[in-house]
Amino acid sequence: MNFRRGLILVFCCLLLSLTAVAQAHAGAQTLLVLPFDNASRAPGLEWISESFPELLGQRMASPSTYVISRDERLLAFDRFGIPQTLHPSLATLYRMAEQMDADYVVIGHYTFDGNTFTANAQLLDMKSLKLEPSVTASGPLTTLMNIQSTLAWDLIGEMQRQPTGSKDEFLRASSGIRLDAFENYVRGITAGTRQEKINRLREANRLSPNYTRATLALGKAYLDNRDYDQAVNWLSRIPKNDPLANEASFDIGIAAFYRGDFERSAEAFNFLLTRLPMPAIYNNLGVIAARRGRKTEADLLQKAVAADPTDADYRFNLSVALARGGDNAGAVRQLRDAQKTHPDDAEIKSLLDQLQGAAVSNVSHTQAAQLKLPMERLKRTYDETSYQQVAMEIENVAEQRLAQADPKTHAAYHLERGRDLLNQGFAAQAEKQFREALQYDPNNAVGHAGLARSLESSDPAASAREADASLKLQSNVDAYLVVARLAVARKDTRKANDAVDSALKLEPANSAALALKRSIESKAGQAPPSGSTPE
Repeated sequence: MNFRRGLILVFCCLLLSLTAVAQAHAGAQTLLVLPFDNASRAPGLEWISESFPELLGQRMASPSTYVISRDERLLAFDRFGIPQTLHPSLATLYRMAEQMDADYVVIGHYTFDGNTFTANAQLLDMKSLKLEPSVTASGPLTTLMNIQSTLAWDLIGEMQRQPTGSKDEFLRASSGIRLDAFENYVRGITAGTRQEKINRLREANRLSPNYTRATLALGKAYLDNRDYDQAVNWLSRIPKNDPLANEASFDIGIAAFYRGDFERSAEAFNFLLTRLPMPAIYNNLGVIAARRGRKTEADLLQKAVAADPTDADYRFNLSVALARGGDNAGAVRQLRDAQKTHPDDAEIKSLLDQLQGAAVSNVSHTQAAQLKLPMERLKRTYDETSYQQVAMEIENVAEQRLAQADPKTHAAYHLERGRDLLNQGFAAQAEKQFREALQYDPNNAVGHAGLARSLESSDPAASAREADASLKLQSNVDAYLVVARLAVARKDTRKANDAVDSALKLEPANSAALALKRSIESKAGQAPPSGSTPE
């Protein structure tokens, strides 16, 4: 929690004054959802208590709302000396939420009369110390997840947030999961032993094979159990277009690393890097590069340090890479900076003493590179929420700067950001920037061309529409090249050639157009003559 907020401040300080940062930070919210009280006399429904923080947390989370995890909540209960099964009084709850920096707390209870399941929830606004009116949802017990999603929709409204899409769309997102699969999932994540956890989660997956959240949890359970083969097996079943694919890819990278499959590990992290340029991913790719003896190690670790200078592990890893390359002085600088935030880290101190001792002894660069160095540290914790909130806060600061700007200036900022992200290979982030630009300047040909480029791989049909929209507004090389590449993918050589020729008329020396032209001609030369019969 404190790390997350501190990291936001560090990133924002790179852009603006502390005053502007404080204003931007006010937009982030922290939510604590507590287990609901079981007010029913019906047997076998105690597991539903823990299902509420699980499902409400999933549905109410967003880049602007950080939901406190179950592990964080249990740790807070432990610190307050509260048993996990005991529901605290409102006064105790307030003190605990205050200590956890929660902005909102959800409490509630449920009943079941044998036919109808009814759930009541209330939102505690910690800023105004106001307990909002109760919201209620009910229906057959078999529609539990729908009932909980209905509560989530209403509670989001009380937080003065507008959910994406309509209420019907919001509710449909939690449909399709069997109640017994959901029960096994909840009992699995709350199980007291690893084996019980695995058994419950396997059953949840058997009952609802497309329940990707249960699949992710099972993969994580195997990872915690150091069964890396099974972890990779289950995590690989989550489709790349699933909302949980990012986290699954991160865990595949971890599991593959520990089973010694560095190529598969790098593949998983590189896939994730195209979606989320998180510092932990740069760090882990740097550690993998070190294991494989690649010279890219230091460059990747430099990017991790640049993205998050406060993380001592990143600086420690970079110091090891620099020392391995003979840059003792650079390694010492990194270790000294790491010590400022982690003065009690024994490994940092030991390596620093070793390298400083080598410097005092006038050890040569060659000898320094041969020193016995510790292993780099892999980041095992996936924290997309913190990264997204950092990105959101930076965007908030930028939006404040542009609040008084005219629409074209505002659009130009997002166009530049989009081009930068595309050049780094971050198509999903670039797409968001181009869409923002087009909101301010809908008839911007460059914006439509950029959006077309960012959609080429994920949605070719939408990419083609955006390229056509761009060309109707103004002839430009980027849009013509998108048309050409999409035509190549469809094996429409004539259209591809026409589009490339149009691009070269605008810019005869354009290297991308010339390279694509050569590629098309090469493929055409390898194709069988028209009318020939393949053997």
